[in-house]
Amino acid sequence: MKTIVSLQNVCKAFNKGQLQTQALNNINLTIEQGEFVAIVGPSGCGKSTLLSILGLLEQADSGQYHLSEHDVSTLNIDQSAKIRNRHIGFVFQSFNLIDSLTVFENIALPLEHRGSKKAEIEQAVNALLTKLNLLPRAAYYPNQLSGGQQQRVAIARALVGQPDLLLVDEPTGNLDSQNGDSVMQLLCDLNRAGTTIVMVTHDNRYSQMASRQIRLLDGQVITQHSGTTHSANNTNQAMAEAV
Repeated sequence: MKTIVSLQNVCKAFNKGQLQTQALNNINLTIEQGEFVAIVGPSGCGKSTLLSILGLLEQADSGQYHLSEHDVSTLNIDQSAKIRNRHIGFVFQSFNLIDSLTVFENIALPLEHRGSKKAEIEQAVNALLTKLNLLPRAAYYPNQLSGGQQQRVAIARALVGQPDLLLVDEPTGNLDSQNGDSVMQLLCDLNRAGTTIVMVTHDNRYSQMASRQIRLLDGQVITQHSGTTHSANNTNQAMAEAV
């Protein structure tokens, strides 16, 4: 099986005045193609910092990071942006959609940044709009959508470039339980179809839907264990428990 993520002795600290906070301390982590990994732990344990480093939004202070066999440990900002555009999809809790762009235009952004041809962009975006039941909303703007629909648009934007790795930060944090369940069902469906997902969540009910859970405390991995494979029955049971 192909290794998508390999972290070796990754450390990250933040300085505020004379105070230093060790956000991550010697993180060692491997994620294989097709896994659905949930990162859990209390507030301030390093979950978001770890996701930012995986997504090349921040750089570790020390240690090695290999993404799909690329050593991305010491890339500059421009190099990181190119790798991120080709290999990583990122879904944020706050959606981060551009209000002045339509649903179609928001989803098309990563391919436009690649310089893809117009016909290729239209084909890829329309395929995702259809897959995620968003085609009737293609010409809508974000403020005309529900929270659940906005999160689906954000997921479509993250997927349109066919990334090796989908990073998801608290995907249900701004949603009610019904929309949260719907988004989690979508993520499970995407993973069953082959998408490699790393999700940060504070909700243990949803983390149980992942194939592996990694628990952080004070910037260190304290436990790792496999969850149940998310067959339709297991997913439905987890949804029922989440209500």
